[in-house]
Amino acid sequence: MLHIQNYVNGYLIPPQSGRYLDNMEPATGQVYGQIPDSGPADVAAAVAAAEAALPAWRALPAEERGRLLVKIADLIDAKLERLAQAESQDNGKPLSLARVMDIPRAASNFHFFGTAAEHFATEAHLQEGIALNYTVRHPIGVVGCISPWNLPLYLFTWKIAPALAVGCCVVAKPSEITPATAFMLSELCIEAGLPPGVLNIIHGTGPSCGQAIVEHPGIKAISFTGGTTTGRHLARTAAPLFKKLSLELGGKNPNLIFADCDLATAVATSIRSSFANQGQICLCGSRIFIERPVYEAFKAEFLRQLKAQVVGDPLEAATTQGALVSQAHLQKVLAYIKLAHEEGGRLLAGGRRVSVPGRCADGYFLEPTVFENLPPNCRTNQEEIFGPVVTLTPFDTEEEVLAWANSTDYGLSATIWTTNLTRAHRLAQSLHSGIVWVNTWLHRDLRTPFGGMKNSGVGREGGLEALRFFTEAQNVCVKL
Repeated sequence: MLHIQNYVNGYLIPPQSGRYLDNMEPATGQVYGQIPDSGPADVAAAVAAAEAALPAWRALPAEERGRLLVKIADLIDAKLERLAQAESQDNGKPLSLARVMDIPRAASNFHFFGTAAEHFATEAHLQEGIALNYTVRHPIGVVGCISPWNLPLYLFTWKIAPALAVGCCVVAKPSEITPATAFMLSELCIEAGLPPGVLNIIHGTGPSCGQAIVEHPGIKAISFTGGTTTGRHLARTAAPLFKKLSLELGGKNPNLIFADCDLATAVATSIRSSFANQGQICLCGSRIFIERPVYEAFKAEFLRQLKAQVVGDPLEAATTQGALVSQAHLQKVLAYIKLAHEEGGRLLAGGRRVSVPGRCADGYFLEPTVFENLPPNCRTNQEEIFGPVVTLTPFDTEEEVLAWANSTDYGLSATIWTTNLTRAHRLAQSLHSGIVWVNTWLHRDLRTPFGGMKNSGVGREGGLEALRFFTEAQNVCVKL
């Protein structure tokens, strides 16, 4: 049994209540660990530790802070296999995916922001003969970072690393559904020599632990990734307290497939963008719009390649589709499949729970699922399912597909497949999406801003945007 502890003031400690929650392995449906059921008292202790550590941490030269973050990155790289095994067991994703995406990206996050801290420039504005203005940025203070269950260490470090890089101290909460690698990160921080109190990791549920982080007056900013409903509640709580907010929320992302595209590449990449991590990535393209002249060819090849997807034990090398993260989430996705049938959808593939023999007999497995014949404005095409369910829809004109792509309350990402560069630029400007990929998907440069429009969030993460979020700008005007 994995016995997880909180990480407060440099030590691994039990929750003050003495209560623990069961941690389930999605692939087996069995309890395999215990996590702290933390509450306001644990959060208060973490904030006190962070406040005590803040003066020395913010005064440390950026180069020295950066060295510590790079050291953590190196330790993540060194422990890659152990971390990948833990991520797969905790989340249900294929081990092969954790090895090549989740854990390497977590190391990259620490390395990128550890080095970026040295290059975070200030601005100067000279009013000739009158005054010199210069702008400096100070760490905002103690911040709260709350991350989701779908990419546990990947997104956890995406928030923590820039906050630490600019001199903030952090109280962080990973998802209670996938806490294992955050706990292991605690151990790596101790091994790296991170000063006590600089990073504190508290485990628990959203209502008891997350709410206490958002409400605590000592926490000056909140960075949250998760569902739009939770984000809305968080904003209602934090806004009257004048906390700075970064909210990365849901998505219902369109793929626009034009007849002049490289069809083979578009199909292969669309398979990945539809079903990677069992469709449990906020950037997955769940609405695929195909220009009518190539609709049947795209559909036939998409379904052919879909047959090569292997649903099975996440630890098996041949597995491409692991388990959904929880029983509750599996039931949610199955409910949407039932809804798609009720809305008149024609099932082309999947749609059923999968029984995997052996140790995974009770796991939360689901076939990759494809529907067609659903109107763009139906619930299946408007609401975030966050699972391995996609729809195929033919279109005739740019105007038509643009209207459909922009029709949801979300605006996180979109993908355009075309060899017409003029069309690609034209459509990119008209899509209501924070990220637009052209002839690719999930190609991420850590220097670029990341975030969504409409109900997909507030603010941007990544690169200088993340460093700016965790700082307060101060202008100094000197009369000449």
